Amino acid sequence: MSAATATPVTIDTDARIPLSGHLRHTGALVRRNLLWIRQDPESMFDAILMPVVFTLLFVYVFGGSIGQATGGGQDGYVQYVIPGMIAMMSMTLSQGVGTGFSQDFNSGVMDRFRSLPIGRGSVLFAKISVELLRMLFATTVLMIVAVLVGFDIHHWAGLFAAVGLSAVFASSIMWVFLTLGVVLKNAQSVQAMGFLVLFPLQFGSSIFAPTKSMPGWLQHFTDYNPLSTLADAARGLMVGGPVAHDLWVTLGWSAAITAVAAPYAIHKFRTKN
Repeated sequence: MSAATATPVTIDTDARIPLSGHLRHTGALVRRNLLWIRQDPESMFDAILMPVVFTLLFVYVFGGSIGQATGGGQDGYVQYVIPGMIAMMSMTLSQGVGTGFSQDFNSGVMDRFRSLPIGRGSVLFAKISVELLRMLFATTVLMIVAVLVGFDIHHWAGLFAAVGLSAVFASSIMWVFLTLGVVLKNAQSVQAMGFLVLFPLQFGSSIFAPTKSMPGWLQHFTDYNPLSTLADAARGLMVGGPVAHDLWVTLGWSAAITAVAAPYAIHKFRTKN
C-alpha cells in the first residue's frame, strides 16, 4: 500500500487493559495536562478572572436594583447570587474541555495518543479530571471574593456539598463538550456552539435573579433548566431552604446526560479519522 493511500492504524486496547492500567494511564495524562498548564499559565486566566469579574459585576452593578426588587437590598442579593454563581462556574468552565480537546486534535497530539497502547477512555477521563480541578480552583477564587463583598458562610458542610454537586453536574456537561470537541472542526466552532448553549441556559435560570417576575413561558423553561435546580439546591445547602427536590432533579439530570453523552463521546473519539 502506498504512503498516499495509507490510513492511520489505531489499536483497540481497551478490552485488554485492566482497571489498574486505565487508572495509571489516566494519572499520567492528568500529570501531562497539569504540566502543560504550568508551562502556559495564561490558560488559567479564565479560572482566575471570571469569578472576580462576574461577582463584582453582578453585586455592584445589578445587586442594588435586583436586591431592592426582591426586598433584601444589596446584602440580601449577595446571599442569593453567590450560590448561583457556583452553579454558573460548573457550566462556563466546562466549555474549556471541548476547546482544549479540539486544539489537541488539530495539533496532532490526539493522533499520537491513539497510536499508543493506552485506553481510549483514559484520554477523556484525564481531560475531565483536569477541568474539574480548574473548576475547583475557580470556585475557591469565587468564595474568597464572595466573602470580601459580604457573603456569610452559614454552613461549611453545605458549602462543600454544593461544590461537590456542582462538580458532579460539571462532569456530565463536560462529556457534551468533549463530543463537540471531537465532532466539530476547530476550537472556534466549539466555542461558538458552547456560547449558544450556555447563554440561554445561564440567563434563563434562577442563577442571577428569582424567576417569579419572568413571563409564564420562560418560567416553564426555567422549571426544566438543570442550572435552575443546581442553583436552587446550592442556595438551599449554603444559605438555608428546601434542598431535596432540587438535589435529586440535578442528580437525575447529571446521570441522564452522562449516560447519553459519555458513551457517544468515547465512540466518536475511537472512530474519528
